[in-house]
Amino acid sequence: MNRGTTTLSIPASTTLTKQLLLTLLLTLLLPQHSHSETQRSPKKSTSSSATNTHRGVVTLNARNFDSSLRDGNTWLVEFYAPWCSHCTVFAPTYEKIAHAFHTSHKKNVDNDGDDGRKVMVGKVDGSKERALASRFSIRGFPTFFLVDGWTVRQYEGSRSYDAVVKFANETYVDVEPIPFLSSPFGPVGQSRALLMYAGTRLIDLHEALVEKGLSNVVAAGLLAFGGIISSLTFIIIIGLMLVPKAKTD
Repeated sequence: MNRGTTTLSIPASTTLTKQLLLTLLLTLLLPQHSHSETQRSPKKSTSSSATNTHRGVVTLNARNFDSSLRDGNTWLVEFYAPWCSHCTVFAPTYEKIAHAFHTSHKKNVDNDGDDGRKVMVGKVDGSKERALASRFSIRGFPTFFLVDGWTVRQYEGSRSYDAVVKFANETYVDVEPIPFLSSPFGPVGQSRALLMYAGTRLIDLHEALVEKGLSNVVAAGLLAFGGIISSLTFIIIIGLMLVPKAKTD
C-alpha cells in the first residue's frame, strides 16, 4: 500500500463487540426459561425422565416448549382452545394416543430394548399461548404437527386414534415438511414469535400500570416514552461501538 493513504479498518475488538451486542440483544428480547429449566441433565437423562414421568398428554407453553422439544424425541403437538368443541370431543382420544405412545416408551426401557424412535405427545393452548400459535401460523383449532428436531410436518388427516397413530409412526414420511425458512424454527417463525412476545409483554405491562392507578392514556404514554428512550439509547450505543477507526499506513 502506498505511503500516506488513509484506509478504514475495523479492529478485531470491534468484531467481538458486535458478537457480544448481538448475543445481549437476543438474550433480552427472546422469552427466557426459568432457572430450573436451564439446569437440565444431559440429553439422554432428560429423555428417560420424560418417558418415565409422562403417561398422558404433556402440557406445553412458552416456558417449556423449546426445552421439551430439544429432548431428542419426536413430538406430536396439538394446538387447541378450551372453547373449541372439536378439541373437546377429540380430547379423550388424544389422551389415549398419548398413553399408548408413552407406555410403549416405558416398556422399552424396562425391557432394556432398543430405544429407537420415540414419540412424545403434547398440547398447547393456542388461545393463551399466542406467541407459539403465531410461530406455527395457527388459523384454526385443533391443529396438529409432528416435530422432529427442526423438521415440522402438519397433520391434515382425520381425527381418529388409528389415523393419528399411523401418521406419527409411518405415513409422516409421505408428508412434505414445512420449508425451513417459513417453519416455526426458521427466521420467519422466530420473528413472528418475537413480535408476538414483545406485544403481549407490552400489553401485560400496560395492564399492570393501570392496576396501580394510572389512566390508560398515561400508561400508554409512559410505555411509548420508555420505548423511544430505550431505542435511542440502544442505537447510540451500537453506533459508538461500531464506528470504524481510521488507520494511516
